Amino acid sequence: MPSTPRPLRKLGFLTIGLFDAADPGRGHESTLEIIELGERLGFDSAWVRNRHLQYGISSPVAVLAAASQRTSRIELGTAVIPLGWENPLRLAEDLATVDILSGGRLNPGVSVGPPMHFEQVKEALYPDTADAEDFGHERVRRLLDLVRGKPAGGFSGVEGFEVFSDVVQPHSPGLDRRLWYGGGSLRSARWAGEHGMNFLTSSVVKAGDGAGDGGGAGAGDRDGGGAGDGDGPQDFTAVQLSHIRAFRAAHPDGDAARVSQGLVVIPTDSATPEQRARYHAYAAGRLPRTASPQGPARLMFAPDLVGTSDEIAGRLLEDAAFREVDEVAFALPFTFGHEDYVQILTDMATGLGPALGWRPTA
Repeated sequence: MPSTPRPLRKLGFLTIGLFDAADPGRGHESTLEIIELGERLGFDSAWVRNRHLQYGISSPVAVLAAASQRTSRIELGTAVIPLGWENPLRLAEDLATVDILSGGRLNPGVSVGPPMHFEQVKEALYPDTADAEDFGHERVRRLLDLVRGKPAGGFSGVEGFEVFSDVVQPHSPGLDRRLWYGGGSLRSARWAGEHGMNFLTSSVVKAGDGAGDGGGAGAGDRDGGGAGDGDGPQDFTAVQLSHIRAFRAAHPDGDAARVSQGLVVIPTDSATPEQRARYHAYAAGRLPRTASPQGPARLMFAPDLVGTSDEIAGRLLEDAAFREVDEVAFALPFTFGHEDYVQILTDMATGLGPALGWRPTA
């Protein structure tokens, strides 16, 4: 562990973008307003989750296209797009389009693995090819190649009045350097490093038992891997630290390779007594799951951090994994209201960030 933590260089936040089925427009508008607020507060990045057949953002690229037209500086990310639901060629076109519209501010995060509840959705999603689909890392490699400008087909040139390209259009230079992998296993951390991606690590990691990789909320890694995990440490921080170090050891940029940590933090500096009580109750209700690995995938969860900015900063600065990152995308709790998010983000930007050495972007 370094003798001093890396100064916090980039402060970001992550939201799931929940909405009411009876009024989905209001929920989406709330998400856009929260992203606009983040820019005004000086946050470096805003990230959205991806949920299919649920009451959360199902099309993060479309939401971020809208956000790109209502902001001018803040970076916009996805944490994460599960590629099992996507065609890499079509996704590459969408990502490049939004990156162009945003002026080069898009940070696409992706993960792999079969779609959740695949047996129930495969007839709608892949009616003819479900048994032949590859949901492993090869799907990410295809996306990387297409974003990097490798040919998508064997034809280019003029046909009648139409002009064709053999690479994805539009091409957005630099987008490939802003592609992130959301991983919860040692195997995926190494793979992301070997392929020159950035690495998203969340409040969920996979215990090192060598079984299938279950990924995690925020990271979203469901690649079935983890073969390299062995019988490693069962402490959450130690496991997360091992992933960060394995990623950087495999990455061409070494210790300079970008890692973003996404814990759930809830500063209470300006919260009302009612909000503080609700926040502590929320964290207490989720604390039992942190005691031991959960389920067949042996997922490990970090405890939610609730308290004043100084209290949370003190706990983070003692966290060995946090000490090795200089970027964060703190996750907003799923079930809170718009005004709660306003209070939490404001305290993050005015209290917690500065306590960690961060300064807002003008």
